[in-house]
Amino acid sequence: MKIVIVTDAWFPQVNGVVTTLNFLKKELEKQNYQVDIIHPGLFRTSSFSIYPEISLAMNPWKVKNYINEDMDYLHIATEGPLGLFARNFAIRNNIEFTTAIHTKFPEYLKKILFIPLSLTYGYLKWFHGPTHKTLVNTNSQIEELSSIGFKNLVLWSRAIDRNIFYPRKKLSNKDYLLYVGRISKEKNLEDFLNLDTIKQKIVVGSGPMLNEYKKNYRTVEFVGPKFENELAQYYSDASVFVFPSKTDTYGIVMIEALACGTPVAAYPVTGPKDIIINEINGYLHHDLLTAVSLAENINSKFCEESIESLSWSNVANTFLGTLIPARPKLINT
Repeated sequence: MKIVIVTDAWFPQVNGVVTTLNFLKKELEKQNYQVDIIHPGLFRTSSFSIYPEISLAMNPWKVKNYINEDMDYLHIATEGPLGLFARNFAIRNNIEFTTAIHTKFPEYLKKILFIPLSLTYGYLKWFHGPTHKTLVNTNSQIEELSSIGFKNLVLWSRAIDRNIFYPRKKLSNKDYLLYVGRISKEKNLEDFLNLDTIKQKIVVGSGPMLNEYKKNYRTVEFVGPKFENELAQYYSDASVFVFPSKTDTYGIVMIEALACGTPVAAYPVTGPKDIIINEINGYLHHDLLTAVSLAENINSKFCEESIESLSWSNVANTFLGTLIPARPKLINT
């Protein structure tokens, strides 16, 4: 059986969408599915002005060349140029498909470009309207989207590689707070950087605000991107993992930290409130410093146990359960 997945986010990008699709592909292939990822690297690309490290397809109409009669299922993972042209082509040709909402893109655009939420959510509602099912990350997100008219929403959780992310012997003598993720405005990182604490702060990752933040926050240690075992060690050595974002739909980095036995401090917003249970695996509070102080007392064993049920096999099985036969009647151009 052949599954075609269209996405505007793929390697060399480093983000939750790419991580999810990469592990999903591997898990589906274990179950003997053929998975074709249709991504910007197959097209002529140009950098996205807001995020220079993100390349978008400049000739996305050619996505139709990859949507053909030998596929069994079509999933459109993103709402960018490739996703848009794939969606419209599928509708014109009576091809059934599923979609996913991975991010709070409207909130990103409002924070960075001041675009009204009504415009971007209007676009998303139009984009996902014809789909068989739309996969979303959390129950909180389902409630939010349902309240503004989205239909056919299905819960689709996330997981991590437990062969990499597990509690390790501490190798650092530093008592530090940790942030892992993109260094950009929409991640609300300044709330972490401005925490009034004597603890060392370490930032893992890269992004457009890196140089400015390094200049303005000289006591903070910016160590650049880290991966797999090295990243897991940073998680294990930290006293608390701090997640300051208010615009993420999930936050895979939170469950990576928990798997390493590190409690999480975050705001009580969509994403964190679907993962963090106060006094069990971290703390949610409207004052981030309070959340940090309370999270420090959490037992690391409880952190690890709290996400034991999350596995990529479950993620893949949920995905498969939402698919609908494409039944392509090829093909109008």
